[in-house]
Amino acid sequence: MSTGTTAVWGRVQQQDFRGRVRGSLLGGAIGDALGAGVSGLTLEAIRAAHGADGVADFIPVQGRVQGPVQGPVQGRRGAVTAVTQLTLFTVDGLIRAQVRRDTGAWHPPTDVHRAHLRWAATQSAWGPDERRKDNGWLAREEWLYARRAPTRECLAGFGDATMGTLAVPKNPAARDSAALTRSAPFGLLVGWEPQLVLQLAVECAAHTHGHATAQLAAGAFAVMVHGLARGETLDGSVQHALALLAERPGSEQVTEALRQALGSVRQGIPGPALIEALGDTDSAEEVLAVALYCALVGEDVRHGLRLAVNHSGPSAATGAVCGALLGALHGETALPPAWLAELEGRSTLLELSDDFAMEMTQGPALHSPTAVAPGWLARYPRD
Repeated sequence: MSTGTTAVWGRVQQQDFRGRVRGSLLGGAIGDALGAGVSGLTLEAIRAAHGADGVADFIPVQGRVQGPVQGPVQGRRGAVTAVTQLTLFTVDGLIRAQVRRDTGAWHPPTDVHRAHLRWAATQSAWGPDERRKDNGWLAREEWLYARRAPTRECLAGFGDATMGTLAVPKNPAARDSAALTRSAPFGLLVGWEPQLVLQLAVECAAHTHGHATAQLAAGAFAVMVHGLARGETLDGSVQHALALLAERPGSEQVTEALRQALGSVRQGIPGPALIEALGDTDSAEEVLAVALYCALVGEDVRHGLRLAVNHSGPSAATGAVCGALLGALHGETALPPAWLAELEGRSTLLELSDDFAMEMTQGPALHSPTAVAPGWLARYPRD
C-alpha cells in the first residue's frame, strides 16, 4: 500500500482499512458528543452537575445549538459539534480530490478548501440549495444545517472564497485547536507517505490558522492516525510524528507537548490532575497532548474517552481527538455500542466512511479512462 493509486488491496486488507476508517470517524464523533455538554466547564462544575466521577455517558446538550434546526436537536443526547461537521467535510474534500485526479486538475488543499466552504454554507443557510448540482450528497444532508458552536477562526477563515496558504494564512495568530480537530481524515490516506500527510494537514490548517503550532499540531495528529491506520502501535505512531516534527521549524511547542504526554504515562494512576498538568486551554498542542495521554492510558475506548472529557478544558475537542486515535487503533468494533446507538448523524458518518474506504481502495473501478460510475460522480462531482 505504499504508492496508493497502484496498490493492490486484498479482501482482508480492505476490511481492516474500512474498520479503521469507520473507527476513527465514529470514534471522533463519539468523543465530540461525549464532551459537548461540558466543554469549557471546570472540573468542579462538571462534578457538581454529574457526580464525583464526572460525565460517564452522553448528556443532553443545552444552549449550544443555533440555527434553523435548533428546535428538534436542542437538548438531545449524542449531539455533535462543529468539530464533527468539519471533519465530515474534510473527508468529502479528500474524496473529491481523488475523483478529480483523473482530470489532471489535482490539488488536494483546494478541494478540501472547497469542501469547507460547503460547510460554511450550512452555518448560514436554512437548508440545502437544490440548485447547486456540484454540491454532492453530503451538502444535501439537512441535519448538518445547524450552527454547533463553530469557532470564530473557522467562520472567518471560510467566510469568503479566498484560500489561506502557508505564505498568506487566514487568522495569522490563531493557535487554537479547530484546525487540529478536523485533521484526522488526512491520516487515513494510507497510500501516502507520512511526510506528505503531514504537509497536506499543515497546508489545510492554514486555511483558518496561521500559527505554526496550530498547523504542526494538525500535521502531527494526522501522522499519528496514519500510523494507526497502517497497523502501527500508538507509541510507534507518536515516535514517527516526533521524527517528522524534528525536521520542521517552529515545532518546539508541539514536540514538547507530545513528550510531556508520553512522560505522564509513567507518573501514576490516570486522572484529572495529570491531565490538567498537560494543559487546560484550547491551544492546539495542549488539546493534542491531553487526547494522546488519555488514548495511551485508557484501559479501553470507553475509559479513554471518559478521561478525555472530564477535566477543566475543551472537552469536545480533546474527546474528539482521543476518539479518532482510539478508533483508528482498534477499529469500529471496539466502540461502545450504546454510544453508537445514540450518536447523532451515525448513518451519515458510516456512509461517508465507507465511501472514503471504497474510493481509496477501488477508485479506478469507479472513475478512470476506461470505467466511469455515473452514480459515483453524482455523489462526488468533479466540477
